Amino acid sequence: MHKLNLLIIAALAALLVGCNTVKGIGQDLEKGGEAIQKATK
Repeated sequence: MHKLNLLIIAALAALLVGCNTVKGIGQDLEKGGEAIQKATK
């Protein structure tokens, strides 16, 4: 479980670094959330 949390944090950090605008951050976070939901199903 601890490794999963670190993976999620690392993925979110990578998404935030790749964004240039506030709108882009929101879109990337949404995609990240969708990926996490799919992984838990």
